[in-house]
Amino acid sequence: MPRTAAWLALGAVTVLAAVALDRAGLPSATLFAALVVGLLVALRRPGRLAVGAAPFAVAQAVTGVTLGCYLQSESLSALADVWLPVALVSAATLLLSLLAGHVMARVTEVDEPTAALGMVAGGASGIVTMARDLGADDRIVAFMQYARVLLIVLATPLLVAIFFPGAHGEAPAVVGNGPFLGSAGDWAATAAVAAVGALAGRLARMPAGVLLGPLLVAAGLTLALPDGSLAVPPLLREAGFAVIGLQVGLGFTVATVRQLGRLLLPVVLSVVALVAACFALAVVLHATSHASLLDAYLATTPGGLYAVLAAAVGTGADTTFVVAVQSLRLLVMVLLAPYAVRLLLHARARRSVRLP
Repeated sequence: MPRTAAWLALGAVTVLAAVALDRAGLPSATLFAALVVGLLVALRRPGRLAVGAAPFAVAQAVTGVTLGCYLQSESLSALADVWLPVALVSAATLLLSLLAGHVMARVTEVDEPTAALGMVAGGASGIVTMARDLGADDRIVAFMQYARVLLIVLATPLLVAIFFPGAHGEAPAVVGNGPFLGSAGDWAATAAVAAVGALAGRLARMPAGVLLGPLLVAAGLTLALPDGSLAVPPLLREAGFAVIGLQVGLGFTVATVRQLGRLLLPVVLSVVALVAACFALAVVLHATSHASLLDAYLATTPGGLYAVLAAAVGTGADTTFVVAVQSLRLLVMVLLAPYAVRLLLHARARRSVRLP
């Protein structure tokens, strides 16, 4: 099959898989579908297809703009009275994630940067996007991140029903994402912010600057402009996620799949431990703020934002507070994780130099 036809077929299968997974309620359905489709192609036809550096860089920049748009002014307003405990809990979550990654690196064959990024609790799409730039194995990072997301999506409704049995709320209102194609203005604004942000990130020598530069520019504009002024067209957003998923999936080999099989149990145990630790943080947040224990628990759950939002609406929890904390923590994770990994690499390099 000619290469162009192969790419068209791959794109069509990815779209069908993404639609099916989205209807099944899976978060980040497009990225996950593209990853799985790419993996199957890589195992069937090794080396046949590969995503180029330029499309991947564009996808990184678009993802950065998408993540930056999470920082809404009303979310910050909702946290005005409790910003200190929320900030401390977010920082503690990052430290717990890094600790879990360190333990993972000690008990398995996974290197420390890969383990650290794989265990970061939040912003799965952003973390996977930056993994290769930080010297991590993006295939293993993707596996660990989406194993965490899937476990939390499956466990959250069950845990809420067990520990908060009397909580019930109004039926959720349907909130749209706007026209799937977006407007010409949205396309132009997203392209401009992505280009300027990526250039700024490179010039500032940020780790994963092609992602973080657009994220910071988009976050600043989102706060400065009226709500909804900056919006990434859903088609462009999903196309970016698809490119990232295919880039990761097409890099798999049989040896990598076997390694992931050996990692399944340690990853599951690590996620369970992380969920328990985050529940302890929820207790702290409940004790130091106006949030109920249910609100605090949903706000500190390590990932699975859409499942958490559905649970918040269905139980009558303070949805604004939950979304605000989750969104802020997502940005904290994506922004600080690259610097944390860089510090880990520097520390490891210093230890290696000191060894006889």
